[in-house]
Amino acid sequence: MSSPSAARTLGVEEEFLLLHPCTGTTSPCAERVLARVRHARLPDGATVQRELRPSQIELATGVCGDAAEIWDQLVAGRRLLAAAAAAEDCALIASGTPPLAPGSAAPGQESGRYRGIDDTFGGLVGDYEACGCHVHVGVEDRDTAVAVVNHLGRWLPVLLALSANSPFDRGHDTGYHSWRMVLQSRFPGSGLAPQFRSHDEWQRSVGALVDCGALVDPDQTFWLARVSPRLPTVELRVADVSSTVEGSVLQAVLARALVDTALTDLACGIEAEPLSPQVCAAAVWAASRYGLTGALVDPLAQRRRPAGELVAALLAHVRPALAACGDEALAGSLVREVLWRGTGSVTQLATAADGLPAVVRSLMERTVPSARREPAPAG
Repeated sequence: MSSPSAARTLGVEEEFLLLHPCTGTTSPCAERVLARVRHARLPDGATVQRELRPSQIELATGVCGDAAEIWDQLVAGRRLLAAAAAAEDCALIASGTPPLAPGSAAPGQESGRYRGIDDTFGGLVGDYEACGCHVHVGVEDRDTAVAVVNHLGRWLPVLLALSANSPFDRGHDTGYHSWRMVLQSRFPGSGLAPQFRSHDEWQRSVGALVDCGALVDPDQTFWLARVSPRLPTVELRVADVSSTVEGSVLQAVLARALVDTALTDLACGIEAEPLSPQVCAAAVWAASRYGLTGALVDPLAQRRRPAGELVAALLAHVRPALAACGDEALAGSLVREVLWRGTGSVTQLATAADGLPAVVRSLMERTVPSARREPAPAG
């Protein structure tokens, strides 16, 4: 069984939208941008690839050992992608959904796995341009990874609320702080994973969904945390992509601390408490609806609690793990900043007083970092 480790590896994947810089609508220019990036020097181990729609592109860091390395790779990668996009008369933004309506329908896929996804899910994915932030945390043993995922369920809605960054979709104020999560919830098998006793049981369940035609292949689970099908990691897929690097770094350090805390509990013989699937669904919905601006649902207590109270409970839960990795001060300052400034969705909603084009301009500026901003004041 894996044991807690202050040196547990991290990796982050960020999905971005590509826009026409003048209109602010999405642009199917991913292949052209990728062609330029292939001739540039990416951070060590980092990769860039297409996403489901040709208006999306993904940056994945290499395997990193600490938050500073994640931070540096994300800054360098975002700058590189933005420069490549600009050279193709495109702009890069980090938003969970596109704020403005597209000028024309995105082209379909001609072949390959993405064509299979289009054929299987039809209208669910025809205009699906949702962008998330995924965090990989190294866990060597797959049975242990399954047990870790069982422990994460209670806290995933809190991570979603902290990351909320998609209040607008195609010109509409959705009334939600994470419309991306609403879109994702339409797919079969979405939400928090059921609790499994082993990796064999996990694989049988995924295989059954494939056999039922609900998934294209075993790599395509929609659960918000999972055992990675290809890497020796637990993968948290709950967060909206952050408009700033700081938000992604916060997700990374909290994810590692949650995994380390789960491993500590497992080493002490503490298994995850069972959670109600219906209450879990309510918790994910509340986080997507309100972000940090209203009450969240505690899946374990099965009741609503103030968002700030659940965020504080999350930090208390993982404090020893954060301290062991040297991340306690960083996580505290970044959480304090989100509570003070508001999530990405709050910023988008405030900027929308000047119109949705202003939201797009703000996202362009926030996505590409020029310097690290000062953390929020204490108190």
